[in-house]
Amino acid sequence: MSSIRRLAPGLAIVVAIALAAFLLSRLPALAAAGLSALTLAILIGAVLGNLAHARLAGPRTLPGLQFAQKTLLRVGVALYGLNLSLAQIIHVGPAAILVDCFIVASTVVVGWWVGHRWLGMDRDTALLSSSGSAICGAAAVIATESVLGSAPHKTSAAVGQVVLYGSIAMLVYPLLFGVLGVGREPFGIYVGSTVHEVAQVVAIGKTIGGATAENAVIVKMIRVMLLAPFLIVLGRVATRRGEAGEAAPATRLPAFAIWFIVIALVHPLLGLPDGVIRWLRLMDIYLLAAAMAALGLDTTLQKLKVAGRDAVLLGGILFVYLIVVGGAANLLIQRALGVDLTH
Repeated sequence: MSSIRRLAPGLAIVVAIALAAFLLSRLPALAAAGLSALTLAILIGAVLGNLAHARLAGPRTLPGLQFAQKTLLRVGVALYGLNLSLAQIIHVGPAAILVDCFIVASTVVVGWWVGHRWLGMDRDTALLSSSGSAICGAAAVIATESVLGSAPHKTSAAVGQVVLYGSIAMLVYPLLFGVLGVGREPFGIYVGSTVHEVAQVVAIGKTIGGATAENAVIVKMIRVMLLAPFLIVLGRVATRRGEAGEAAPATRLPAFAIWFIVIALVHPLLGLPDGVIRWLRLMDIYLLAAAMAALGLDTTLQKLKVAGRDAVLLGGILFVYLIVVGGAANLLIQRALGVDLTH
């Protein structure tokens, strides 16, 4: 009971913010803009945190906020596996899988090199921004944060660039469809393999219509599944550095990443009713939104200034990379595997 009383003040705040974000994400205007509950939660949290940081993110609420940032986040990432199944992977074929693997691996490597080596960014900001662009937007950023243990303001900066360039993508990709002259099915693979957020992929797919929407979402969810091996590798090789620059022991293998894979592969075999699956997915989004709200509350404008500009610049470079190199990879891989690019 004492633990519950200690966590209650902070959890009450993030639960309320998550509920507000969830309801706002259902508004047609915000849904059309591709603003998911996760994005809205961190934005609301950041606004409230800057207006009343001492009250909302003070000593009394801190235990609950930390619980949301760590425990709720890990459970939410694991349950995210409910959005993917082996049947979906088989449906889109090997071309989509190969494209996704190339996009995720190359974008993380390019993002790390450009951010850390060229722009001189710190390790955490470069990896957070790169993972958000490479894999699945805000969900990838917060999952990466849980492995790195990075500062909340760096997470917020990485999420901010995902929102910015993902919103631009919703305007650019429908125009590209008219210019490139490819079929709806292969263009759906292109969208799913290169656009940041699931909500943004859905918005683009609905705008173009037809097979684009279905293929885009399935290919995107395969990218989401690649979050698990990315986190496992990151957990093996990442080292933490303190303020003095000493290297700490490697982070542990993240169990929630393994559970993500297990849930994705096993849940279709359990024969759970559709209503139960929908409820679990809804609960998962709510858990992740609560974690995002907690991160937002601990993000101030002063902290954002430290990481914000570099994250936006790196995000812009990776956005161009995804469109150009991602487009070339889609063309070459799909053509090599005999995909009809006009269908």
